[in-house]
Amino acid sequence: MARKRVTLAQVASEAEVAVSTASLVLSGRGTEVRISEKVQERVRATAARLGYRPNAVSVGLRKGSTSTLAFVSDSVASSRLAGEMIKGAIEAARDRGYMVFVGETGGNLTLERQLLDAMVDRQVDGIVLASMLTHGRELPTGLDSTPTVLLNIAVDGDPGMPVVLPDELQAGRDAASALVDAGLTDIHLIGSGPRPEDVRTISAAAHLRLQGILEVLDAHGLTPSSGHAINQWLPPEGFRAANEILDAGTPQAIVCFNDRLAMGVYQAVQARGLRIPEDVSVVSFDDASIAAWLRPGLTTVALPHRIMGKRAAELLIDSIEHDRAHPDGPAATGVHLVPMPVRVRESIRAHD
Repeated sequence: MARKRVTLAQVASEAEVAVSTASLVLSGRGTEVRISEKVQERVRATAARLGYRPNAVSVGLRKGSTSTLAFVSDSVASSRLAGEMIKGAIEAARDRGYMVFVGETGGNLTLERQLLDAMVDRQVDGIVLASMLTHGRELPTGLDSTPTVLLNIAVDGDPGMPVVLPDELQAGRDAASALVDAGLTDIHLIGSGPRPEDVRTISAAAHLRLQGILEVLDAHGLTPSSGHAINQWLPPEGFRAANEILDAGTPQAIVCFNDRLAMGVYQAVQARGLRIPEDVSVVSFDDASIAAWLRPGLTTVALPHRIMGKRAAELLIDSIEHDRAHPDGPAATGVHLVPMPVRVRESIRAHD
């Protein structure tokens, strides 16, 4: 049977004081209103003996802060990478004395609206609105009434709140540079066609990755040898696209737009009796768990989800505390790009 919560009235009765006196003592204002130290000690001892805990929401309402944040995402339980974002946010919040409430929408906008309203009803101090995939979208109404940070959501113009995004453009540059610096010039793309208009996904990451790749290739007088636009970036699609490339000959290098495509490429290359990287070099994006387990290990540009989550929570708390200290002053906004590190493994071989 659940233990009943001890009330302030019970503490006051046991300590033989008025409820208002117990409240003042337990809120730290006893000395301020000249309650004797003897009475204060009796109230505190009684509260400790009974196991009294103040109602956090009530305390928050009095103080104007509940020290809680909302993290609302389209994906939580179904994705390890989304879990890393949440871990980062929780770590940063804990370091600053905040707790995090987490909600998952599954991409359902009606459920998202309900979750956001529920979080505001529970007096959260601020909201992180997150997406698993970097893409643009319309923002729900009402975000301007509560400090908010957008995480992995690209928007046109200034949304009036901080936006945390991975630096996908530089990631594309780094992936292409890893191949070009190795002397590789015959470079094929799996995940997008060779032109910006060939990207078949709403993911802003795909467009930016391609832009970065094309910038580096163009700077070296190169163009993609082929490009394979794909709607779903899954191993079977990588396998199929790689076989199309291999049917025309053995390529020097393949850029995969995520690690799951690369997994299919590995299978196709090895099924032909070819070797990675001796015959075909491969570079990818995301640094999913399979990247390190593939043999040979896959060189990939990592999505730093934990760092992104941590940065979003830090910016949100900064915004909350800025609003508290400067209620009439403008809060920080703008886009905050998080670097995507290259995980160098064994899937690229220098061309002689």
